[in-house]
Amino acid sequence: MKEQYAQIIEAIGEDLERPGLKDTPLRAAKAMQYLTRGYQQTLDEVVNDALFPSTCSEMVLVKDIELYSLCEHHLLPFIGKAHVAYIPDGKVLGLSKVARIVDMFARRLQIQEQLTVQIAETIKQVTGAAGVGVIIEAKHMCMMMRGVEKQNSVMKTSAMLGSFRSQQATRNEFLSLIR
Repeated sequence: MKEQYAQIIEAIGEDLERPGLKDTPLRAAKAMQYLTRGYQQTLDEVVNDALFPSTCSEMVLVKDIELYSLCEHHLLPFIGKAHVAYIPDGKVLGLSKVARIVDMFARRLQIQEQLTVQIAETIKQVTGAAGVGVIIEAKHMCMMMRGVEKQNSVMKTSAMLGSFRSQQATRNEFLSLIR
């Protein structure tokens, strides 16, 4: 990857011998590996058996989970927050694991729409929840730094599964709690 970054830097007309750029190809390669570390993670590693029996059947919500991802169309960042809720059905997931699942999928080349669905489906798969709701709000550098250059636009996506889709009261409770 270091060599490919060197080629890109030279292709834009820069001099790799310039002091500020001498180690940039290696730093850029390491940064890309870090930013896409979700490809190196498995769901089993992320959850790490942190699924616990519970009689709780009320909504569990983790809101304002920071996320950082790369747009798969331009390789530019999008930055935002995820709100993840579920209705347990006999099992609850360790609190930090919700955020780790968000990170695992965010740290891959993504589109926000797919990221939202991946998180919801994974929470449902892992917990067996009666319902899952995920909303992501993010700012996209591909829209802010290039193209239409709209600095204040925010994209919001949602995925509602199970009772979050079929029961308006559950959906409304979720929406009111994240406001």
